[in-house]
Amino acid sequence: MQIGFVGLGKMGGNMVARIKRDSDFKVVAFDFNAEAVTAAEGVGAEGASSLEELVSKLDPPRMVWVMVPSGDATTDTVNNLAELLEPGDTIIDGGNSRWTDDKARSAKLEPTGIKYVDIGTSGGVWGLQEGYCMMAGGPDESIAQLTPILDVLAPPFSEQHGPGWGHMGPVGAGHYVKMVHNGVEYALMQSYAEGFNLFDACEYELDNAKIAHLWNQASVVRSWLCELAALAFEQEGNDLGELEPVVADSGEGRWTVEDATDKRVPVPAIALSLFERYSSQGNSDFANKVNSALRAQFGGHAVERKG
Repeated sequence: MQIGFVGLGKMGGNMVARIKRDSDFKVVAFDFNAEAVTAAEGVGAEGASSLEELVSKLDPPRMVWVMVPSGDATTDTVNNLAELLEPGDTIIDGGNSRWTDDKARSAKLEPTGIKYVDIGTSGGVWGLQEGYCMMAGGPDESIAQLTPILDVLAPPFSEQHGPGWGHMGPVGAGHYVKMVHNGVEYALMQSYAEGFNLFDACEYELDNAKIAHLWNQASVVRSWLCELAALAFEQEGNDLGELEPVVADSGEGRWTVEDATDKRVPVPAIALSLFERYSSQGNSDFANKVNSALRAQFGGHAVERKG
């Protein structure tokens, strides 16, 4: 069994390490960052200095897993690989592409005979130890060919839950399920954040890490995110004093709300959590100025002025 890996960042590099640690599969690894390639060689992968060299070191039918940022970087990598691969080979996009981009790429590749698989991957930096939850979309034969790799990357099979990865349907289905997964993640994180915000404002001197640990002891709201909240308070302090109150947003949150709007499906919690992130980025500042000015106009209420 062999596979090529393009993109050796936090996720890709750890996935290569997990494959080499837990199997004897051959992995050929490439990244534009030479240090990342050296690190992959350090865990047992065979390094490549270019896409051409990566492809040349794999036997057909080849499988090449792309783990680079979504958007132009992924599109360019897929297009470049398509120039090097042959009919029967498979390109796997394990990043966070929009599912509609998957459909477009697959349609473009179809005349070449090169197959395309999209895999939504969740697990973050913890995946190296815990395994990656993977949501796959693509043709049955490609998924079957890829199964030994997915089995190594995923959490171990359990009688209760089955394998730690799943075939969601045709091309696009994997990233669609991952997109909604991230939308749900937005709402869950927002809910925890609001709860601890109320603790921060209350009259009691509460230990947030202690509460997060306690909530994970058989409470209704116990979760991995709650475990991570405890870890964050332990590492950053009870008031998270060194952190700026700015929360970045990724494509999946926006796409979830866009798709829900297109389908007229209400997702109020996810939408609100997305808008709260925009607000944290300063995008509500002018609205708040307008609000303050209006109150002053109609009621003569005081406004706070700079300086």
